[in-house]
Amino acid sequence: MARAAKPKPTKTLEQTLWEAADKLRGNQEPSEYKHVVLGLVFLKYISDRFEERRAMLEAELAAEGIKPERLPGFLEDRDEYTSHNVFWVPELARWGYIQSVAKQPEIGQQIDQAMDLIEKENPSLRGVLPRNYGRDGLDKRRLGELVDLIGSIGFTETDDHGADDVLGRVYEYFLGQFAGKETGKDAGAFYTPRSVVKTLVEMLEPYKGRVYDPAAGSGGMFVQSAEFVKAHGGKRTDISVYGQEFTDTTWKLAKMNLALRGIEADMGPRSADSFTEDLHPDLRADFVIANPPFNVSDWSDAKLADDPRWKYGMPPHGNANFAWVQHFIHHLAPNGTAGFVLANGSLSSKSGGEGEIRRKLVEVGLVDCIVAMPDKLFFNTGIPVSLWFVSKGRGGNGHRERRDEVLFIDARKLGTMESRRLRVLVDDDIAKIAGTYHAWRNHDGGYEDVPGFAKAASLEEITKHDFVLTPGRYVGTAEAEADDEPIDEKIDRLTKELFAEFERGRELEEEIRRRLEMLES
Repeated sequence: MARAAKPKPTKTLEQTLWEAADKLRGNQEPSEYKHVVLGLVFLKYISDRFEERRAMLEAELAAEGIKPERLPGFLEDRDEYTSHNVFWVPELARWGYIQSVAKQPEIGQQIDQAMDLIEKENPSLRGVLPRNYGRDGLDKRRLGELVDLIGSIGFTETDDHGADDVLGRVYEYFLGQFAGKETGKDAGAFYTPRSVVKTLVEMLEPYKGRVYDPAAGSGGMFVQSAEFVKAHGGKRTDISVYGQEFTDTTWKLAKMNLALRGIEADMGPRSADSFTEDLHPDLRADFVIANPPFNVSDWSDAKLADDPRWKYGMPPHGNANFAWVQHFIHHLAPNGTAGFVLANGSLSSKSGGEGEIRRKLVEVGLVDCIVAMPDKLFFNTGIPVSLWFVSKGRGGNGHRERRDEVLFIDARKLGTMESRRLRVLVDDDIAKIAGTYHAWRNHDGGYEDVPGFAKAASLEEITKHDFVLTPGRYVGTAEAEADDEPIDEKIDRLTKELFAEFERGRELEEEIRRRLEMLES
């Protein structure tokens, strides 16, 4: 009987779109092509939002008895859109027009013009949208096909692809796919994998307050924070978002990402270096969430020598890790908590005074929790990483007092390989890590140490380990399952099993010889 073929897994909208868009890439480098694709996705989104509001307005006006000949004047009233947080889209920038000229050789110039018009009409997008679609190196036939592809997907609440966050999902999925395609030293640095972001956010629980990311990348920390608030019955406006990003093109990606999610964010007027040009010097945030670049060697500047941020010691010139840590702490409110990603070297390094800085951070009671993460979580680096949580309110801040202890979690065995290169933490993994932290941190959380996974270590224990914060040093090994089989019975059983395997090996050898002889005859 023929075996039934396995049904092919159904592709998601994001996967279908990505495969089609990637086919149209041609010889474009992924690092360049991402701006082409994501800019068009954003243009389609704001145009759909505009048309959705326009249809609603037209229905409202008709219900009020406005005569059809008077409708155009009202429908082109800019305030009717901006007052509903909808971007004003001029006629030559609307998707219907762009779609109508998609097959024309000047489609690139038409898209550039659309981007120009939108920026002029919407100050919050000024200097953000990509405008190099008309360049000679971009194949206009493929660009027209890309317009058709993106035009085939509706991004409104009434289409057949679900709720209004579908564009956000597409945008984020594309960011992740581009991060995986790029090559070179800084490939994919603009993107923190979703499972890492989600772990940070679930542990921090940013229900309400000021959220800050001074190494914002494409804005994923803010998107996940807003989703967390929404999932717990809050509103996006319950959090205020502040960010900064060094790379100009990445800053633009973040601005678009946040705009299409409806997240109002202060990302500063431009891209800038968080160390030498802090755009939010007076900000004291309730939550800092960040994935700064690992082990940056060229961060230092002469004017930073006596900076007030280096309260716990001058970071070494050759590594920015503890400059980032102290920058985060500097920007925390009196009861604020920071969660961030650092390379594992920061847990044990003693070079350039890093060991002394780490000792002071522990001794003053700032270090709350360290999580050792599994490998292969990032597209762009194989460097093993940990999550750090530092808190200024460990005497309470709504949780129990935990001033003289640090929680260590060893999560290196968690995660599932999504591909040969990439591991992801599934929801159960994230719940296990976050649940352990909350049980330890909260009043009456019922926390207990789990050998091989979690240990609440005292300041005395950490001092004995010379302030090395590697979780493996503290959590020990997992308890072996109880083995009550008498040793002589175990030896007898294992011997019989071994001889049985020998016999099975001989049978297989005979079968192979027989079949080879049949082939030769």
